[in-house]
Amino acid sequence: MTAIRSHAGRTASPRTARAINDRLALELLQREGPLTAAQLKSLTGLSRPSVADLVERLQESGLIAVVGETGADRRGPNARVYGIVADRAHLAAFDVRTHSVAIEVADLLGNAVGSAVLPVDPFGDPQRTVRRSVALLERTARTAGAGALHTIAVGAPGLVDPATGELRATGQLPAWHSALVAELRRRLSLPVLLENEVNLAAVAERRLGSVRDREDFVLLWLGHGVGAAVVLGGVLRRGASGGTGEIGFLPVPGTFQLPKASGCEGGFHSLAGSAAVCALARSHGMPVSGEDDAAAAEGVVTAARAGGKQGELFLDALADRVVIGVAAVTAVLDPGCVVLGGEVGRAGGTDLAARVEERLGRMSPLPTQVRAGTVAGSAVLRGAVLLAMDAAQDALFTPEV
Repeated sequence: MTAIRSHAGRTASPRTARAINDRLALELLQREGPLTAAQLKSLTGLSRPSVADLVERLQESGLIAVVGETGADRRGPNARVYGIVADRAHLAAFDVRTHSVAIEVADLLGNAVGSAVLPVDPFGDPQRTVRRSVALLERTARTAGAGALHTIAVGAPGLVDPATGELRATGQLPAWHSALVAELRRRLSLPVLLENEVNLAAVAERRLGSVRDREDFVLLWLGHGVGAAVVLGGVLRRGASGGTGEIGFLPVPGTFQLPKASGCEGGFHSLAGSAAVCALARSHGMPVSGEDDAAAAEGVVTAARAGGKQGELFLDALADRVVIGVAAVTAVLDPGCVVLGGEVGRAGGTDLAARVEERLGRMSPLPTQVRAGTVAGSAVLRGAVLLAMDAAQDALFTPEV
């Protein structure tokens, strides 16, 4: 076995070296999928005895198991394929909105095993909403056979204070969002992670979606509200108060007033939020249906892509609005790539993204790609699952030294 040196230059103790090797093997199994001992030897550079020892240790700890065999004869120790025991722990993710709570339960590898959605009356009893949300989680986990949960991640609109980790609402967001996080922590007594919803969508797009090849990008969320997530050098940037990306408050031309600290009406939100998108569609003679603005905006943008000349004119007008926010972000950050996410951004697809990129090229000297978000389902839920998965794996995959 090759000696491993610590960051300080000292040779690591055998116990520390074993812990480092175990963690390396688990990370490879998580990233590459099931592997044979020979493949682990090749990927880690460890000796055959060292790999045999770590496989034995990880099996005894319940973290990995034989999941199949490979090779011509498919028998014997060399043919065994080892994989992470996915049901060693279960996770939960929340996507908290004004009108709904969406839940997903997943295994240790992030595979969904159960999901549910709770419609919410924004004017109803906040405590009742919190109780129903927690009860729904427990019921969903029980139905999925998940048993005890290891980690929960919650995505919510608003500012997450980097100093306290608490949610600080902006505008007219409901107070029960913070109460839900507090109740989950109190009742379940397990780690509950909180992150801004748009930041989680950016995590999902970088790991699973349209920017897996980018270290620098901005995700522009176009939905009920508007927001942005900033990733530079592969790191999610939150800002001094957690407010990086609150682009809904950006003063822009074409609105009726300047935004205020208490609400973003009059800012970019009033130009590109779902209510504004619906109003723009009506002004182009396009039918808008549905009580929820976000769903209605998604529907009308989807219809516009197949709506002939009328749909094209609407998409042109929408791109004229969206590019104002994109140009502001590009001028300040020069990320090289902007992803259009949220219900409207994803519904607009390449048709809207191409229009915005063309307009941006005429407005800015900075070369910038504009891409549509591609994560299927709720990007916020997927990002929350990834956040919980990383935290759980970090806890479970770190042996004591």
